[in-house]
Amino acid sequence: MKYTYYPGCTLRTKAKDLDAYAKASAKALGFELEEVTQWQCCGGVYPLGSDEIATKLSSVRVLNEAKEKGQDLVTLCSACHHVIKRVNDDMKNVEDIRTRANNYMKLETPYMGETNVLHFLEVLRDRVGFDNLKKMVTNPLTGRKIGAYYGCLLLRPGEILAFDNPENPTIIEDFIKAIGATPVVYPYRNECCGGYISLKEKDMAKSMCDTIVESAKGFGAEMLITACPLCMYNLNKNSVGDVPVYYFTELLAEALGVKEAAAE
Repeated sequence: MKYTYYPGCTLRTKAKDLDAYAKASAKALGFELEEVTQWQCCGGVYPLGSDEIATKLSSVRVLNEAKEKGQDLVTLCSACHHVIKRVNDDMKNVEDIRTRANNYMKLETPYMGETNVLHFLEVLRDRVGFDNLKKMVTNPLTGRKIGAYYGCLLLRPGEILAFDNPENPTIIEDFIKAIGATPVVYPYRNECCGGYISLKEKDMAKSMCDTIVESAKGFGAEMLITACPLCMYNLNKNSVGDVPVYYFTELLAEALGVKEAAAE
């Protein structure tokens, strides 16, 4: 199985290893991530202006390339996933945005929102299957007590993203079980970490991160995993420090026995 792959900016700069872990893991699991050609930044934040199309066009280009290849589009970063999936919903359901975007891009065949957008975790859950993933693990992370940190962008708005239950998600806990570790459920796992205010409101962001990490620690978590590079950076930088935060692809690669090769 081959998927069109949108890595996003962070996975091409400060988080290259997280991208490498994902690709090595995909190969071990029997699917391929085919990177989009000449992709541009998705913007990192979904533009709320109803008359705004310029900041949505990079997402439309990516979506249209996947459509032309006849492939689903996979993202690894929750911010990229959030933006691209919401723009795709606009192209399906908002005639004014769809018309103006297609007129601007002058596509040979107008893009109408046909592409299916998936987060890498959805591929693991819905295409590979967590039961099958468990069978392919060669280095189970037995004994590790891991808290899932979802943050904001994977889950909301729930009707559009349709990723998991926004109030009581389970996908990352199920992933943790599949790689042999023990999931720790705690109250603040789907609360905002303050990532988008971490430069302007440093004290507030630190307080938000401390609350999340202390909550996880209080329920027995020895580490956290997340699917957002910004959340990982923000939590590691601003929290108390004795509960490390990892990206889920790193632990996936470790469990599949491909981490060292991917890091070379």
